[in-house]
Order: sequence, then structure tokens, then C-alpha cells
Amino acid sequence: MTLTHVPEFRVSLVDTAAELQAAQRLRYDVFVRELGGGGPLVDHAAGLERDRFDPFFDHLILHDDAAGQVVAVYRMLRATQAEAAGQFYSEDEYDLTPLRATGRRLLELGRSCVHPAYRGGPAMYHLWNGLAAYVAEHRIDIMFGVASFHGTDVQRLAQPLSLLHHRHLAPQELRVQARAPHAVSMDLLPENEIDRRAAMVEVPALIKAYLRLGGMVGEGAYVDHGFNTTDVCLVMDTAAMSERQKRIYGAQS
Repeated sequence: MTLTHVPEFRVSLVDTAAELQAAQRLRYDVFVRELGGGGPLVDHAAGLERDRFDPFFDHLILHDDAAGQVVAVYRMLRATQAEAAGQFYSEDEYDLTPLRATGRRLLELGRSCVHPAYRGGPAMYHLWNGLAAYVAEHRIDIMFGVASFHGTDVQRLAQPLSLLHHRHLAPQELRVQARAPHAVSMDLLPENEIDRRAAMVEVPALIKAYLRLGGMVGEGAYVDHGFNTTDVCLVMDTAAMSERQKRIYGAQS
């Protein structure tokens, strides 16, 4: 899918029901139609991907004003919002005790997706600049959230999962743990049996972007049959980001 116009990008937080539905409509196109996901609150008739956490999150959206549509979304949950929701979204999949124990300001990221026509271009850069401004405004110390591989065949993902385990495992003090009964080990191959180049090709673009910014993974993956994904939990300590990484991310040093 190729754009036939010059985009006019604008980033904002959702503040109307119509904008939230536009975000949920894009999420439906990506997570349900494209990736085969689902969920108890998904509205198939209206084409909206939603869940019980949506009212508690802040939703960052990227508009293409030239096309009059929302083309990328992120949702973000601070600790105070998680308290109101009863938990962080990813606590169903991961034990977040190490992150909570730090006493630092936490931000959960999720439901990141980009319209197919805008992938590989500057859309994600603009969205992440908006995220960086949000992080700075709320003085966030640690960002985290689940990111997904498509499919639930863990053995097919042995190369990339093992690479993440051996090369990008979070330090013990930040090492969240996948929860039973859907937790699986990512230590599937010895490090010397990993074809690093081939493994990185299989790592989704969003996860690779987090790794470039200093992101690390928790212990174990979580098989989410409802969404038809195998999830890893990424953790990023903003204080440990290098100056180069900050420039990539878009935050002010």
C-alpha cells in the first residue's frame, strides 16, 4: 500500500469519544483483521478493538490531516491510572513486583500500531516524539509494556526468543517474570547455536526499535491465545539511555 499524497502529521492526546473510536478502529484493522486477535469487548459490528482498560489509559494518536484520519496510536498508563484501573494491563501476563519495588515513576505502553500505508516512513518518529514529550512532562523513570510476535508456535520463534534472552535480558532488579500457566522459557537454544542475523530478521520492528533505545526484556514469554501472539515484556530505564539513544527517541536531554 503506497501513499498518493504528502502527509500532514499532527500528534495529540485523545479528548473526544470520536477520537477514541478512531484509535480503536485502527487497532481493530491491525490487531483483529490483520493479526487475527480478539477479546471479550471487541465490537466486530462497528470494527472497534477495545477492552476494559481503555477508559483509564491516555491515548496518543497521530493524525494525517491531509487524509483526515488517525494513522498511528499508542496508549499509556501511569501508576495513578493503574491504581484506578485496579492493575497495570500487563500484570495479567507478567509479575511486575520488581518494577513496583523500585519506587520510581512507571509508565506502561501498549496497543502501538501504525496504518499499513504509513509503515517504514516517518509516522513512528512523529508518534515517538509525542511520547517523549509525555514522558518528560510526567517525569517518567521506567517505561514498560508487552510487545508481540505474531503466532503462538514458540518453537518456530526459538531463534529470536533465545537471542532476546541471551543478549537483552533485564538486570535482576528490573526483571519482570512471565506468569503461569501461559509462561514459556525464552532460553530455547544455546547462544552459540543462534544465527543472530536470521534471528533479528524475525524480531518485529517495534521490538527492534525498543532494543535500539536500550530496551531490555523480562524473564520468559507469554503465549496469548486470545490475541494469537507470543508476548515479551520490554523494560526501559530512561535514566540509563545514552545521549545517542535520547536523540533517536526524540526526548530532550
